[in-house]
Amino acid sequence: MRIVHVITRMIVGGAQEVALLCCSAQHARGHDVTLMTGPPIGPEGSLLERAQAGGYRVEVIDDMRRAISIPRDWRTYRTLVRRLGEISPDVVHTHSSKAGIIGRWAAAKARAPAIIHTIHGLSFSASTSALVNNAYKFLERQTAPITSKIVCVADVMRQDSLAAHIGRLEQYVTIYNGMDTGPFLNPPVPRQQARAQFGFADEHVVVGTIGRLFHLKGHDDLLDMAPALCAKWPQLRFMWVGDGLLREHLQNRIREMNLTDRFVLTGLVPPSRIPELVGAMDIVAHPSHREGLALAIPQGSLGGKPVVTYDVGGNREALIDGQTGYLVPQGNKERFSESLDRLLGDPQLRKRMGEAGREFALGRFDTKVMIDALEQVYGEALARPRTIGAPGLEKA
Repeated sequence: MRIVHVITRMIVGGAQEVALLCCSAQHARGHDVTLMTGPPIGPEGSLLERAQAGGYRVEVIDDMRRAISIPRDWRTYRTLVRRLGEISPDVVHTHSSKAGIIGRWAAAKARAPAIIHTIHGLSFSASTSALVNNAYKFLERQTAPITSKIVCVADVMRQDSLAAHIGRLEQYVTIYNGMDTGPFLNPPVPRQQARAQFGFADEHVVVGTIGRLFHLKGHDDLLDMAPALCAKWPQLRFMWVGDGLLREHLQNRIREMNLTDRFVLTGLVPPSRIPELVGAMDIVAHPSHREGLALAIPQGSLGGKPVVTYDVGGNREALIDGQTGYLVPQGNKERFSESLDRLLGDPQLRKRMGEAGREFALGRFDTKVMIDALEQVYGEALARPRTIGAPGLEKA
């Protein structure tokens, strides 16, 4: 098949990791794969170089940006229509909110036989602005009819989308995010060595967090819990993997609480280092207030660590509450702290939950499982190919 993936930007993030895995795995299976993306603008770090080294075609569309701009977005649409017409793909598969809208309309205008969209996070609940959310809800409703299949990374995405009157039930399919599980099972850097580079001793219990230092990611929640937990558990250390706009703010709070010796902020790290860093942890905490399905949860489980997370998005589908970790009502910092406290005081509980989590994650989040399911979706869509262009855009 000729497959084109479209995503807004190749920054370090969960949706981008999944898109890259799709491209590399499908390329390895002999498909003709193209990735179209905007420039990787932002403090989160870039995955563009990794994509360009993957052996498949990568095209950067400079006008494709995360921020809404009618002139740029129109030029992006026109560029996509032209390139898709030249490539003549069998399948156009879009990821992320902006590329998901523009890419699908461009694919319809170019008369792509199959148009697939993956919901990594709900576009109409992503903003603190009701106006922006309502605009995306309207656009998603208009775009769903030209979409062959809508892939959800968790069942809750389908439920919330249908509740918002977006698409039809038969359009939806759930395919959990896949990942390369091998490095988590056998980290390239041994645990003791990984811990030593951050100054962690054998007696330290490390609570790790993987995510951008950004709004709604919940790092401030952890700082609210930290003083009491640190006072009770002298051996407690926190390791935050990632970077972002809130780094200075968070560092200032840590200093003000006199907890500098309890926190390690790694900054940006290559995604290839995540397995070794998970290996250095004892507990994975994911206090984000908005998610599709957080990759940090199966990453922690594959690394054999219990996970504590808020019950948002599809997170409840990534663990078994009370068996592989704890699912906490959104924003309930007291329950979150109690869950961490329970794990900090019971190494055997950590071990049991970690082992159960690894077994669960292996059956649900392996790359091969994801790619096999996607190929089935592509085949079903191509068996009933689209025969129309984009309604209302014939003269565009």
